[in-house]
Amino acid sequence: MAMMSTPAGTIRYWAAARAAAGTAEEPYTAWTLAEALEAARQRHTARPEFARVLLRCSFLVDGAPAGTRDHKTIQLAEGGTVEVLPPFAGG
Repeated sequence: MAMMSTPAGTIRYWAAARAAAGTAEEPYTAWTLAEALEAARQRHTARPEFARVLLRCSFLVDGAPAGTRDHKTIQLAEGGTVEVLPPFAGG
């Protein structure tokens, strides 16, 4: 039986999340949203504001809102996209 490889895709950062990350997007290799976000936190330990901004963000996974679901239960797909959306003023 062939082993499945860990899904790889793209995390896109918007507004304050982009500023805190110092990049508009980066790749993920993870099975779940929780794993992808933890790996991103580890990549950006030199930017402490990044972890604080993530606490206030909402997330879209392949266009579907993560909402209040446990991020450990949200599976990521090969070639998928995670959108990191901080709160927006006036909207």
